[in-house]
Amino acid sequence: MRIASIDIGSNTVLLLIADLDSDSRELKTVLNLYEMPRIGKGLSPGKPISDSSQNQLFWVLDKYSEVIKNNNCEITIVTATNAFRIASNKDSISEQISQKYGYSVDIINGETEAYYSYLGASSILENSDRILVIDIGGGSTELLLGDINSIIFRKSFSVGAVVIKETYFAADPPEKDEIINAAAFVNDEFGTLQNLSYGNFKTIAVAGTPTTLSCIKQDLREYVDSKVEGSELSIGDMIIIEEQLSKMESKEIKKKYGAVVNGREDIIYAGTIILKTIMELLKIDKVIVSGRGIRYGAIYNYINNLK
Repeated sequence: MRIASIDIGSNTVLLLIADLDSDSRELKTVLNLYEMPRIGKGLSPGKPISDSSQNQLFWVLDKYSEVIKNNNCEITIVTATNAFRIASNKDSISEQISQKYGYSVDIINGETEAYYSYLGASSILENSDRILVIDIGGGSTELLLGDINSIIFRKSFSVGAVVIKETYFAADPPEKDEIINAAAFVNDEFGTLQNLSYGNFKTIAVAGTPTTLSCIKQDLREYVDSKVEGSELSIGDMIIIEEQLSKMESKEIKKKYGAVVNGREDIIYAGTIILKTIMELLKIDKVIVSGRGIRYGAIYNYINNLK
């Protein structure tokens, strides 16, 4: 069975096409595509996704629908996260998507988003160790700790890379006081994490922030899945990269690091602050990097619900 999974985030819209083995229920990746329409740009709770952002979203979905048809997908799963959660016109946009493409949009809450990220990311490990998954998005960040038997902790924070950039960084590069205020806010929002005590666990960081930082660390100007998936970022790496990015204009970041930062050059520093802060609060020495986030988790959730 060939399945398509679309993840509509605040910053990116991702498409995964995968083959499901009906006997083993294992997934084989066929294709991964990503676009960055930034539908959460300027969006605040209770306000509508702008007409220009909607146009960008439908441009992406037009492209993806053709790819899905050409790949003869039997099932298409569409998952929407924070931007749709907070937008006043989410129902109208969801109805348009349904009418135009025949896709049912599942607008998931923060806890489900964390669970999907966990399902996707934990699939890269073959053992049943306790795993913490960190998913930094544009509008929110999800954390989930669990093992093969149970979910131990999960929480969604309304703090993402786009939120930090739009709220705190007026200058490019940010002024010193802007950085201080942003870091203080992030530390305060995630401060309760330092009180958690769950013993030993491995940490996987998913989505655009860690995968981009891995590319920066490895000096990859083009994304190479085999080099990024399963790579590691240490707290030392985070300190070095944060210091470098803090002094660079967005256009400098784009010029220096190439295609891997396209569409993310103005928010990667904000995402770096979030990941570094979480690692410091939880005393995490290193994270494993994965691109297998929500779109993978949505399929694994579908598989788990098959009779």
